[in-house]
Amino acid sequence: MWRFPVLLVVLLNAWVGAAYAAQCPVLLQGELQKLRSEERIDLCATFAGKPLVVVNTASFCGFTPQFKSLEALYQRYKAQGLQVLGVPSDDFRQEADNNEETAEVCYVNYGVTFSMSEPQRVTGSAAVPLFKELAAQSQAPRWNFFKYVVDAQGKVLARFPSTTSPDDPALLAAVEQAIASQR
Repeated sequence: MWRFPVLLVVLLNAWVGAAYAAQCPVLLQGELQKLRSEERIDLCATFAGKPLVVVNTASFCGFTPQFKSLEALYQRYKAQGLQVLGVPSDDFRQEADNNEETAEVCYVNYGVTFSMSEPQRVTGSAAVPLFKELAAQSQAPRWNFFKYVVDAQGKVLARFPSTTSPDDPALLAAVEQAIASQR
């Protein structure tokens, strides 16, 4: 007697899940573990329909001070919907050995308030799906602090090498284009 409602709930969940995945851009399908947290970042729920800057980071890189400019970028545009996602990685051998140290660099040393994941693989066949799709739409990161500007539909609008500061006029123009894609 109770089997029918249970079956109905299961089928409804499967249908809603399939519809949700169909609406979610390929780039944002998946989750990442949030840095120093029990929470996971559901990429679709958090970033779908929003302009986004994705950057692979490292705690002990010559470009690590860009955290300050990334935070300033986030503060400047967050009221307009911009999201920033930092993804630490040791792919270039410059990330801390543990999450506590990574978190200290991000949150204490640079005052980061945007989303940060735990360290992930961002290059090669072992890269997380997010970075595999970024590479497919653009190119894989060539070093730490490689930046991708993604529009509200989950398409990479522009990519910038590590040497491009987050306050570079070309990057700001791409961010503004991504913000305009919400409309």
